[in-house]
Amino acid sequence: MAMAATAADKVRPMTREERKVIFASSAGTIFEWYDFYLAGALAVNISANFFSGVNPTAGFIFTLLGFAAGFAVRPFGALFFGMIGDLIGRKYTFLVTMTLMGVATFVVGLLPSYSDIGFTAPVLFIACRLLQGLALGGEYGGAATYVAEHAPAGRRGYYTSWIQTTATVGLFLSLIVVLALRLSMSAEDFAKWGWRVPFLLSIILLGVSIWIRLQLQESPAFARIKAEGTHSKTPLREAFGRWDNAKIAIFALLGGTAGQAAVWYTGQFYALFFLTQTLKLDGTTANIAIAAALAIGTPFFIFFGWLSDKIGRKPIILAGCLLAAITYFPLFHALSNAVNPALEEAIKKSPVVVVADPAECSFQFNPTGTASFTSSCDIAKSFLARNSVNYANEAAPAGTLATIKIGDKVLTSFDKGKAGAEAKAKEDAFIKDATAAIRAAGYPAAAAKAQVNMPVTILILTILVIYVTMVYGPIAAMLVELFPTRIRYSGMSLPYHIGNGWFGGFLPPTAFAIVAATGNIYSGLWYPIVVAVMTLVIGFFFVPETKDRDIYADDSKKA
Repeated sequence: MAMAATAADKVRPMTREERKVIFASSAGTIFEWYDFYLAGALAVNISANFFSGVNPTAGFIFTLLGFAAGFAVRPFGALFFGMIGDLIGRKYTFLVTMTLMGVATFVVGLLPSYSDIGFTAPVLFIACRLLQGLALGGEYGGAATYVAEHAPAGRRGYYTSWIQTTATVGLFLSLIVVLALRLSMSAEDFAKWGWRVPFLLSIILLGVSIWIRLQLQESPAFARIKAEGTHSKTPLREAFGRWDNAKIAIFALLGGTAGQAAVWYTGQFYALFFLTQTLKLDGTTANIAIAAALAIGTPFFIFFGWLSDKIGRKPIILAGCLLAAITYFPLFHALSNAVNPALEEAIKKSPVVVVADPAECSFQFNPTGTASFTSSCDIAKSFLARNSVNYANEAAPAGTLATIKIGDKVLTSFDKGKAGAEAKAKEDAFIKDATAAIRAAGYPAAAAKAQVNMPVTILILTILVIYVTMVYGPIAAMLVELFPTRIRYSGMSLPYHIGNGWFGGFLPPTAFAIVAATGNIYSGLWYPIVVAVMTLVIGFFFVPETKDRDIYADDSKKA
């Protein structure tokens, strides 16, 4: 079979078989992302049911640990299933990953609560999250590779851009399902059993997705090299044990997927986190605003995928990183003014200072939720960061307790590690006094709905989503084109999932730690900006343009 495209291939209409390939691959991947994001959308309910044996704050932290675990293991899923995909085939591998994801998600909906089976409940929940993360690590590379290997040259960006919509559509779907259930029943019923429904629905989606994918054939590129006996027998060793291939993976990560992930997670996850945790917007309104922006912005994945076939992958991806780096600060300032103008006013009129011994101030990076920050400085800064209070840092003599200056009022913090039996009482008293002081200084407990400028909020969020579409729309085609067919599944999966699972997945805790350290509610944006700039520089100098590559070249020469 001649695999190289002719000039006619670049302009011919999409065939029925190609439409089926794209639909089946996208539908299955949407379903997997939907499953994966439910744990984040329902974190409060999961905490109440599976971690009720500890205090609510610790329970929520352990729930986030379960969510983070899914991100952490994605690269390991990429290695394992990437190897299977290069050994056995694309089709059967992503059938396995999809089934694993669906079953794990369905089981979460059935798991007994902590009150029923005790500590076994959270252990089983985290085990399900680990299985989901492993499955997702294998799914994306298989779907993107499968679609790209069916696409004619000159249209791979457009064809694979449909796969790129799936993460956003999966997130959108999870938000819509949860929102619809919340609005259709009482809060009590939702907390008691309604939160399980989205997980249980996944078994229906799983059945439909498997039925659709079973009708597909193996990708022609892999089928050819398998028939010729030129497929790799040791894909992991060949992809990452040989420098000529390993360096491609390194540049693909640092000059591509790391920046893409930082922009992606900032525009969708961190934006939601910023709305609810920093600007104190209620969850329902925040979800509606994000969902509206996603609905408006999602078609741009297709547009930028199509455009990358015309002008190249690099210009669009790097332009997205550049725009993000330049405009994040003004955009998030504008978002604050649109959502919670009272907070912006308090920041301007009521400056706050933390006076503390620098030696006892930690960098509160806590991606697993298990670290303990007990010094008077950490307690003071953590309180202010959680309550979106900007503050300046001032050094105090060694050994003194940290204080918070709010106007002419001075509050003394406490050292939890030295408080002993009085720790709980001291913590309650400190939080009560500090809360009263910041409220008196004008820092609001929540965003006033009447003051939220919803059109401007959605506009700003849509701009952030469009940046996401710029960096994400062409990335699958670029990754596919960087690696030869014999190691393509393994080669592209690992840098993608390290970028998105680690650089992206740990963005919120990293941003919080930066905010707590600096005292500026916007300083967490430095993390995605620095990563985006790194990708801009490395991508410009070290990542080649790939749009005109023949991905069907004879792979036997690379054995």
